[in-house]
Amino acid sequence: MAFSTTKQAQDAPTFDEYAASAWPWLYRSSYLLTGNHADAEDLAQQTLLQAYRSWAKVSRADQPAAYLRRMLTNLYISQRRPKARKLELLTDAPPEPRPAPTAGPEDRMVLWPHIASLAPRQRAVIVLRYYEQLSEREIAEALGCSTGNVKSTAHRALQALRAAIGLEAHFGGEA
Repeated sequence: MAFSTTKQAQDAPTFDEYAASAWPWLYRSSYLLTGNHADAEDLAQQTLLQAYRSWAKVSRADQPAAYLRRMLTNLYISQRRPKARKLELLTDAPPEPRPAPTAGPEDRMVLWPHIASLAPRQRAVIVLRYYEQLSEREIAEALGCSTGNVKSTAHRALQALRAAIGLEAHFGGEA
């Protein structure tokens, strides 16, 4: 029995090896969550730092990538929680008109400002579902909640996105 444990320990990648192989998807997910390169690098590095501190536990996990994904989303959400009340700035100029709704994949970037305005948990669900292509169960595991919570969060996020880009009128208000 001791031999198989030693054999497993020899087969497990070192933290440096795992971090190097995980960096591309970790950075991509971070970028999708944060919306800019500097914050994405910070979030990915903070996730790897947290993983390094608990590497013995992470490396023993059945799915280390799922473990890191959960760390990443939890870090993102906790960093985005409001620390205090938000300050609203008043201006004398009305806001610029919103662009007309678009349907083509080339217009996908029109959504980014609206996705960035979602609450952190809603944004995490949208990114994990539609950009990372995770199932509701995988998202629930990553966020530490039920699949029902993922469904209702996604519904509210999609409702907010539709309202933000003016699709409510086109779809009658329901998905």
